[in-house]
Amino acid sequence: MFALPALGVSLVCAVAVLISAARVIAMALPGRPQPWAEHLLRRTAAAFAWAAGAVYSMGLAGVLWSEAEVGDGADSTPAPACRMGFDPQTIEGLTHHRASYLPLRFDCVRADGSAYASDPDLVWTNWTWSALALTAALLFIGMHYRAELAARKTAVR
Repeated sequence: MFALPALGVSLVCAVAVLISAARVIAMALPGRPQPWAEHLLRRTAAAFAWAAGAVYSMGLAGVLWSEAEVGDGADSTPAPACRMGFDPQTIEGLTHHRASYLPLRFDCVRADGSAYASDPDLVWTNWTWSALALTAALLFIGMHYRAELAARKTAVR
């Protein structure tokens, strides 16, 4: 039920990434807005932030989709995401699942308490969106730090 809106958010974020990237590239063209360094930092930070949102919402849609499949008709428990694509030794003793949204995870739990990840792609998804978000935050902080330094230089003169 919630997976489709998450996919929609991912699409919106992807379009925003393309627009932000085009605006970053526009800084290399003649007639760029002045002061161009401020605009470049702001536009690059926006591109990284939108990209982080796109990657996170794509992973979120996968987790929500896996969770929505549980208990939805015949042969839906335990979670199909925990059974499909795994050998019989891996799924032996499977009892339930655990979903997490921060970080994105969908773990399959066995009767002995051990667990395994249903989707190993969520590992790179978590690292990617967090690296993009951290980069956006650092660029945003750098933009404000640069503005503060410029204000101090003008105040000293």
